[in-house]
Amino acid sequence: MDTQPVTCPSCFEEFSVATPPPSETPCEVDYDCEICCRPMIISFESDDDFVFAAARSLDD
Repeated sequence: MDTQPVTCPSCFEEFSVATPPPSETPCEVDYDCEICCRPMIISFESDDDFVFAAARSLDD
């Protein structure tokens, strides 16, 4: 399983999340930070066969 690092928009700590297959991108998932437990949205996009992730707060 592939993972990508994301930075929490609340506590600014970095952690890894599992990425979906490129065929299932773009997509967004609700996720709770693994450090501070605050909710966020993680967006997954792909460029060819590489999937990358970006996190944003629910307020953005």
